[in-house]
Amino acid sequence: MREPSSVGFEGNGAVSSPPQALLERLKDYGQEDAFALWYELSYEEREFLIKDIESLDLSRIDRIIRCSLRSQGLPAAAIEPVPESSVSTVEERSQEDRERWWKMGLKAISDGKLAVLLLSGGQGTRLGSSDPKGCFNIGLPSGKSLFQLQAERILCAQRLAAQATNENSASSVQIHWYIMTSPFTDEATRKFFESHKFFGLEAEQVTFFQQGTIPCVSKDGRFIMETPYRVAKAPDGNGGVYSALKSTKLLEDMASKGIKYIDCYGVDNALVRVADPTFLGYFIDKGVAAAAKVVRKAYPQEKVGVFVRRGKGGPLTVVEYSELDQSLASAVNQATGRLRFCWSNVCLHMFTLDFLNQVANGLEKDSIYHLAEKKIPSIHGYTMGLKLEQFIFDAFPYAPTTALFEVLREEEFAPVKNANGSNVDTPDSAKLLVLRLHTRWVVAAGGFLTHSVPLYATGVEVSPLCSYAGENLEPICRGRTFHAPCEISF
Repeated sequence: MREPSSVGFEGNGAVSSPPQALLERLKDYGQEDAFALWYELSYEEREFLIKDIESLDLSRIDRIIRCSLRSQGLPAAAIEPVPESSVSTVEERSQEDRERWWKMGLKAISDGKLAVLLLSGGQGTRLGSSDPKGCFNIGLPSGKSLFQLQAERILCAQRLAAQATNENSASSVQIHWYIMTSPFTDEATRKFFESHKFFGLEAEQVTFFQQGTIPCVSKDGRFIMETPYRVAKAPDGNGGVYSALKSTKLLEDMASKGIKYIDCYGVDNALVRVADPTFLGYFIDKGVAAAAKVVRKAYPQEKVGVFVRRGKGGPLTVVEYSELDQSLASAVNQATGRLRFCWSNVCLHMFTLDFLNQVANGLEKDSIYHLAEKKIPSIHGYTMGLKLEQFIFDAFPYAPTTALFEVLREEEFAPVKNANGSNVDTPDSAKLLVLRLHTRWVVAAGGFLTHSVPLYATGVEVSPLCSYAGENLEPICRGRTFHAPCEISF
């Protein structure tokens, strides 16, 4: 709250000069240009500008800007391939391991130790929609949105955990779902869940919270003004989840609920196995602080970030495809026949709660954000400036131990990023991946398909309420014929 004594008033009650204390604070951080057009503003605009500046934690933002600009161009430790011992590959995984991890995971879920953390701050702009991405219907026979598919997978995991541990009912097992929105998606996301009665989940097991925003700056670190009375701001990246969980006291909330493990993922994957018991069991078995599901890079120049080891004996971390020069990207491990840098990051992570606390404190202390040069709306039209972002994978350098868990692309990774008609990662391509996988499940369970278009262009959809990963389908499918496309539900 600002002090009235710091503001000069004109005879009509309008603010005549900038609040002196606020102006001095801006000068301390070299940001006094935010008041450059003060005398051209109306009374309401001046009030808006004051509130906008007062809403900023100037000392924190100054620290972030300085640390981030200073870190640019600093030499980074050389990268090495991820050690083979840090990865569980599909081919080396025995059936016995899978079953053991599945049971361990279901036990931990039954004990209330798992929470799910969804990164859902983005709008579906590239999909041609202004709605939150999770509201998007990719065109499956059921017409379900991404949010509904994920909610129903949580319901299924709860039921499986209750059955595995002889709980009386699935409602006695509850997985808490923390959903990070942004200022652009928060209200619409909450309304979507309310209007769909939380897709069968209890309202109290879903918690929404917003990621932060941070001012956009010029290359010398000055605030860019979007209008004469508003600083240009942008969301602080999906890695903003760590500071948001800390500032909203949700890490404490998790601890009070007895949660020990957090399954973290991005909203735009139609095949995401939310609360995957096998991955959770693997994570617990390994006793690591952090883990990630990975898929093999499809080809050397694929535009995906990959896991690497940073420095000899250093931590595992992710480097973007643009940081990996061509010779390294194409290098082959002669012993395995795989690319040396082949483990792609697909934003499917598992963390301990203790580690999330450590990351939130470490990232805040270091205050280093990625700088992205972008066109920023400003009083001079669109101008080139810097957006400051953190990424979800910024956590990994803080992990004392990290394990990677290979999954098959066609089973767990169907990204929905671009509008239909684009070359890759469209609703249509994701829909086909879902239909093809579920068709394989149905055939394996003894079902038959008829189809009036080629099978490669269609298939069946299995409701997540029926089966989490292809299990328990025999009673529904054996000896039955389904006409594709259709949804199979109870």
